[in-house]
Amino acid sequence: MRELKIGNVTIPGILALGPMAGVTDTVYRQLCKEQGCSLLYSEMVSAKAILYKNKNTTPLLAASESERPLAVQLFGSEPDIMAEIASQIESGPYDIIDVNMGCPVPKIVNNGEGSALMKNPKLAGEIISAMAKKCTKPITIKIRKGFNDSSINAVEMAKIAEANGASAIAVHGRTREQYYSGQADWDIIRQVKEAVKIPVIGNGDITSPETAQSMLEETGCDGIMIGRAARGNPWIFKRVSHYLETGEILPLPSTDEMLDMILRHAKMLIDFKGEYTGIREMRTHICFYVSGMRHANDIRRRINTIEHYEELEDLLRKDISL
Repeated sequence: MRELKIGNVTIPGILALGPMAGVTDTVYRQLCKEQGCSLLYSEMVSAKAILYKNKNTTPLLAASESERPLAVQLFGSEPDIMAEIASQIESGPYDIIDVNMGCPVPKIVNNGEGSALMKNPKLAGEIISAMAKKCTKPITIKIRKGFNDSSINAVEMAKIAEANGASAIAVHGRTREQYYSGQADWDIIRQVKEAVKIPVIGNGDITSPETAQSMLEETGCDGIMIGRAARGNPWIFKRVSHYLETGEILPLPSTDEMLDMILRHAKMLIDFKGEYTGIREMRTHICFYVSGMRHANDIRRRINTIEHYEELEDLLRKDISL
C-alpha cells in the first residue's frame, strides 16, 4: 500500500476526502473512512467563530478517534488569530491543521478569506508562518489554480507556503472565477509538484477509479483528493483504492447496499444532531445518493416532506423502488 507522509504524520494510503460545507461532518467522514478513505478533512471552520465561542462551531469541530488521521480545516485572514486558534484546537482529535485558501463563495471571498488569499500571497505566507511557529502539528493549505485566468499563481503560492512552513499542499485545478465549472487543469498540479519538495495532493475531476489513475500519471502528485464525486458516494474510495492496487474495477453498489447506507447514514445523523436537524440535513444527502437514478426527481420531491426516520424508511423501502 502506498503511503503519504505529511510532516510527522504517516497516512496509510493516498486518498483524501475533500472538505465540503454541509457534507463532510463527522458522520459522513466515518462512512467514507469505512470505505477506504485514507485522510479525512472536516468542513471548514471560521477561526473567528471559534475565537468568539460561536456555538455553531461545536458540531463542525466534532470528531471521532476512529476518523484519524484527520485534518481540521480553518479559514480566516488574520495571522495572529489563525495561529492562536490553531494552537487552541490542536490538542483535539486532529492530526493536521489545514488552511482554506480556495473557497470561492462570495461572502468568504469578500471578507478577504478563502480564495481571496490567492490574491495576497504575502498575507498567505504570514498566516502559514504564524501557525507553523505556534503549532506542533503539521500545517497544510488547500489552494486553487489562481483567482482568475489573468492571475494563475498556484506555483508561486506553493513555493511561499513551503518556505513558510507548510507540510503539504492540496491544489484544485480550477480558478476561483470558475467555481466548479469547466474542466480542471491538471497541468497546474504537475507544475506545483515539480516546484516544491513537500507533498502535493491533486484535486479536481476525480470521478472514477480510472480518472484517479490518470491524475497520478499525468501530474505525479503524491495524493488524490476526491470532493464532489464523494457526495452520496462513499464507495468511491473503496473502488479507487482497489483499482490502484489491482487494476480491477469493482461493481457499483447494489440497490440494497445503497438503501442500507442511506438509512444507516440517517440514523447516525439523527443520533448526532437530533431528528429535526438530522432529517433535514439528510434530505440533501439523499439527493446526492439517488442522483442519476430512475426515480431521482420523484424522491427529491417527496423527501422534502419527510420529518421522521420512519417516514424516510417507508419512502425508500416501500413507496419508491430504487
